[in-house]
Amino acid sequence: MRLHICAVGRIKADQPERALFEDYQMRFNRTGKPLALGPLHEVEVEDRKGGGMAAEAVLLARAVPEGALLVCMDERGKVMSSPEFAAQLARWRDAGRQDLAFVIGGADGIAPDLRARAEAAISFGAMVWPHMLVRVMLAEQLYRAATILAGGPYHRA
Repeated sequence: MRLHICAVGRIKADQPERALFEDYQMRFNRTGKPLALGPLHEVEVEDRKGGGMAAEAVLLARAVPEGALLVCMDERGKVMSSPEFAAQLARWRDAGRQDLAFVIGGADGIAPDLRARAEAAISFGAMVWPHMLVRVMLAEQLYRAATILAGGPYHRA
């Protein structure tokens, strides 16, 4: 199952978030491959015309591959433990979906119409996180999920 992180905003090459994201992306791709998970792709979109959430939603929707299972990263979403997230990832994979797309909105979040199209919504807790950090945190949790599914030592809970 191919994974896609479709996110508003661009992380520049010299930003620390870029190095962190790419490290976890590489780790996930290496660990997930034998588990039929990956590769993990990143699609960055940017509304240069200032259309707000609605314009960002159009760009995000275009970034999601046709037929992909859509998951919104949203503060109103389900909070789950890392093992629960790993199990959910395995269920999505085992259901035969070819693509799984995680959508991360901009500073104002994800437009309600795009949220309504999602098959799931996940939250990293009640706190609001900067969207650039959410991308890194999601990549890390995907890597952690792959190591849990592989029986590896990374997760010790």
